Amino acid sequence: MSFSGLKKWVAFGSGVGIQIAGPRGVESLRIAAARVRPTGARLAGAMTVDDFPHQPAGVWGTEYAAFLRKLGLRHAVATVILPRSAVIVRPLVLPGVSNKDLDSAVRFQMDGLHPYSEDDVYSAWTRLPGTSTVVVAVARKEAIERYAAPFEEAGIRVGGFTCSAAAIYSALRLFGAAPAPELLAVDDSAGELEYYGESPTRPVFSASFEIGNERAASLAASELRIPSDTEPIPLSTLLGLEPALSFAAALSSACPHLSLSLNLLPAERRQAGSRLRWAPSVAFGTAALVLAGMLAAFPAYENRTYLKSLQAQIAVVAPVAERAGAIDKQVDVLQHRIQLLDDLRRHPRADMDVLAELTRILPPPTWLSLMQIAPKQVSVGGETPEAAPLLSLLDSSRLFEGSEFQAAPLRLPGPGGETFRIRTNRRGVK
Repeated sequence: MSFSGLKKWVAFGSGVGIQIAGPRGVESLRIAAARVRPTGARLAGAMTVDDFPHQPAGVWGTEYAAFLRKLGLRHAVATVILPRSAVIVRPLVLPGVSNKDLDSAVRFQMDGLHPYSEDDVYSAWTRLPGTSTVVVAVARKEAIERYAAPFEEAGIRVGGFTCSAAAIYSALRLFGAAPAPELLAVDDSAGELEYYGESPTRPVFSASFEIGNERAASLAASELRIPSDTEPIPLSTLLGLEPALSFAAALSSACPHLSLSLNLLPAERRQAGSRLRWAPSVAFGTAALVLAGMLAAFPAYENRTYLKSLQAQIAVVAPVAERAGAIDKQVDVLQHRIQLLDDLRRHPRADMDVLAELTRILPPPTWLSLMQIAPKQVSVGGETPEAAPLLSLLDSSRLFEGSEFQAAPLRLPGPGGETFRIRTNRRGVK
């Protein structure tokens, strides 16, 4: 049985999800409680707290406590989904970076992922299982403190602040089955259009738009590199329940061991849940370990005999292999030096080729106010009548690939067109 087949058997628990929705200053809390079993997940109950910043925290905190008591979840720890506008979500592709070096690699690029000072933000990141993509979430400290204070005043146990992308990604894979390779969903429960998507080129995508639904869907599809006429699926239809986002957060609260760990709440402010929630998982895990031990012990004698035979053969050929390895290392050093000299000679000509190619493929009246040419990437910015087609124009060139917007294009007032900022990879550069 595969890991995905075993995954559903440890999907066991109960949790509470809270979505902060609505315009800043008059936000509402959409609360959902869920129970998860290997046979599936169901909504245990839901409630809404309207305009919670202007209501006494003790009042809606008491209502929340009564809601949990009624469901038998008084010890549940909530997972809160922050408003999409309060969180910056960026995917980083870090091929070849091991888990032990992941923190250093992400921190090295952190300054380019948000416009704030380092001391003014909280950040969290996690690797998507089975990929080289790391999802990074950044939020201002002021926003985290502003949202955390009312929950503490109301006596609500909160285990984490996360973003919608992490909750949706985890909910779609809770029982092991992966969604369709190309996916585009939309949710308007927070008072704005929020798009979530997945594709082979973008394992996870999340963005909110203030423009029309059709235009926003086209931009989201362009970022995912899927057909622009792809019809977005309502998130409630995709997850099979309403309220969709708070239900997804409740699933993360119920099964944190099966969800992406993307928590923006400072560690000192997090609450821990009851240890009993882990009992079923521990029992299943123990049974699986015992079974694995029994299966491993059965052919132990044959394995030991085979290992001794292999070691004897290795001892015979080891001296020859060591000499060949030493020669290979010398060849690698010489090839590296030759490659370094060739690269130094090619760079000036290659940069001029990049400049000439951009001049050729960017259609008038497009004009650039920014151009940065690096050994592996090129960044351009400026104005154009329509920004979305520029990605396909760049990717069709023999010099560029993997083009993406560094920020959503902005429509200028009047007939001025759109401003854009695009980062593209130089094709064939390792």
